[in-house]
This record gives sequence, C-alpha cells and structure tokens, in this order.
Amino acid sequence: MNAERTRNPARPLHISLCLTIATILSGCADSRVPQSTPNRTPVAQYANGTTGPLGYDSHVPDFATRNFEPFNRQDVVAIALREWRMFGNPVSDDDPEERPEAAFPALKPERIPGLWQRIGEYWWIGQDPGETEVSWTGKQDGDGRIFAPEHDGHYAWSAAFISYVMRVAGANERFPYSPNHSTYINAAATGQSTGLKAQDPKSYIPKLGDLLCVGRGRSKSITFSMLPTSYGFPSHCGIVVAAGQVGAPFGHQLSIIGGNVDDAVSLTHVPTDARGALSDADGHIYDSRYPWLTVLEVQYDADREPDSGQ
Repeated sequence: MNAERTRNPARPLHISLCLTIATILSGCADSRVPQSTPNRTPVAQYANGTTGPLGYDSHVPDFATRNFEPFNRQDVVAIALREWRMFGNPVSDDDPEERPEAAFPALKPERIPGLWQRIGEYWWIGQDPGETEVSWTGKQDGDGRIFAPEHDGHYAWSAAFISYVMRVAGANERFPYSPNHSTYINAAATGQSTGLKAQDPKSYIPKLGDLLCVGRGRSKSITFSMLPTSYGFPSHCGIVVAAGQVGAPFGHQLSIIGGNVDDAVSLTHVPTDARGALSDADGHIYDSRYPWLTVLEVQYDADREPDSGQ
C-alpha cells in the first residue's frame, strides 16, 4: 500500500476550526494537498509473502498513487459494493460444493460483454505491469486468445479483484498485490506487509474493510496456527462490507464481497454471534460451509474520507 502517512499532521488553527465545524458551515475548504509524485509499489511478490523492490506502476490511476484521499475503509467498502452492483448484485450463500455450473458457458458473468472487460481491468490495474497475468480478461489470455470455459480455473481472478480494490483505494506499497490470495495471507502472517495483520478467526471480530480468508480444496485443512506457509496454496478472500447484521439467512451475520464467486463479484453472508464473532468460546466456527483460516486486519489511515459527503 502507500507509504505510511501521518494520521494527524499538524495544521494551522484556522484549518482545524474549519474541519471541526464542517458539518455546520460549508465556507471552509479542505486544504489537504495530494502528494506531488506517485507512491511506489512492490514490483514482485513471492509465495512465502516476501516482496521484491519497489517501482512506479503507470497502470494505477493518479488519484490512487498520489492519495487524493487517505487510504480508508469507507472507500474500500464503497468500491467493493460498486463492483458488486455492476455484476447485478448476486448473492452466493449456498455451500460452494453444491453450486451447479452455468448451463451454457456464454451465460457466465465473467464472459458477458461489458463484464469480461471489467475483469481485464482487475488484472491490468491490480497486478504489476511485469506480471504474466496483467493482460488477461474474463475470457482471453495475454495474447488475446479466448480460452475454453473448462479452463477457467487456470485464469481465476478472485485475488486480482482484491488487488484491484486495494489499488484504486490508495493502498499503494502496503499491500502485496498478487494473483494468489496466499501471497498476502503469508505476507500478513510474517509481518512482511505493513498494511496487513493476520488475526485468528477464533478470537478476532472482523471489522469493515477487513479480509476474511479460507483455504480451498485440500488447503481447507490449513489452520491459523500453521501460518505462514513456505509455499502458495489455493485460497479465497472476501472484503467485509457489512457487520453486525440481523436477518436471513443466519440471523446474526456479516457480509463479504469477493471476486470469481460463481463467475461474478458476489456477496456472501457469514454467520456470527451477537458480538460479531465468527466462533464460539470453544473455538468452533459457526459457518459450516467455510473453515475460516484467518482475518486479515487492514491497517487503514482512516475510517472515512475526511470530507466524506462534500
């Protein structure tokens, strides 16, 4: 993510007063000035969570690389929700082992006109320019050739989606952008990432903007105590976009949004208790579908934009 910024920089008294009464008077303008040059980000990531040297990424918008707004959880949640709406607000609460494939490949959201290009943007912006995957789309490889639907698994874009959201939200050098979720899971577990902290899902209560992660396939057996691993492993993460909810289907629950869930950006409800915890006092995860591996606590500069709503 970005170079770490001072949370409360010193400001002249008249500016502080403007910010204090901003909700009452609109005559005082926010005098924060964006950085004059872009932040650098890691140009390589490795399965064990380590990163390569830093460099400038021309694929990332200026408003993100220069931090027009501080990196904040409000923006991450809003960006994830925007992408979810673009895919038609799908909800995926069924057990992933029981979900049927699309009747026809052309009906997969990732291959629909307008959406396969959007997935191409997740790759183009979310990954570093030197990565092989940077030119992929929802249905084409880096050479522009359409790949067969049965090979979709080789072009899985869920980690590209997370990387994209963090990029455009202004995380910059504090996030280890990768086509694999396990890269930033291990980076958080080793302390290699200044923007992530791995938390035990049996004791930590997720907050808005955190990442909730699980191992996939044979990697479901990996537990928090086994992190970090020295290797990459199949996994998936979603962004917490709502917490402390009460309603169907689980009663007490939170909501996460992830990419490449049923070939779309989808929302999934996750059962919790009244406190928002994922497990009971004995460490038993409430969710029978997902043996949650870790919660990645994202180290934001702020909860909200300083001038939110203006």
